Amino acid sequence: MVGAPQDIPHAFAAAWMARDVAALAALCVEDADFVNVVGIWWHDRGAIERAHHYGLTTFFRDSVLRVGRVKLRMLGPDHAVVHARMRLSGQRAPDGTVAGDRHIMLSFVCALGPQGWQAVAVQNTDIVPGAETQVSIGATLIPQDYRDRT
Repeated sequence: MVGAPQDIPHAFAAAWMARDVAALAALCVEDADFVNVVGIWWHDRGAIERAHHYGLTTFFRDSVLRVGRVKLRMLGPDHAVVHARMRLSGQRAPDGTVAGDRHIMLSFVCALGPQGWQAVAVQNTDIVPGAETQVSIGATLIPQDYRDRT
């Protein structure tokens, strides 16, 4: 049970590191929504657990997830939004080599219920340094920065 909403990112990372997908999924309410970095949308705790089991036993099996800055915004006494910057290292590339580190932003919409604080919705976003949006060129997304540097 999570006693404070700002503890959810730390509990998420701890479950990730333990490869405990049941504990990771239990951070979410039964009908939670989870959107990953490429827009795959899981609609309930079971789907969230299955997806993370797949990732944590394959391409994320040796990964390390570290929590950075966490920001809490209370929306009332029993609802909150928590943003957490995280660093992911050790992901396996398709050829089996170790991929470079990724920096991500996890956003949790949280509610206080009988099981303590749990996520109602989670959004995972890759942080792309030096970019402010992406441009679609054919089937490829290319990070782009439109800001004038002069």
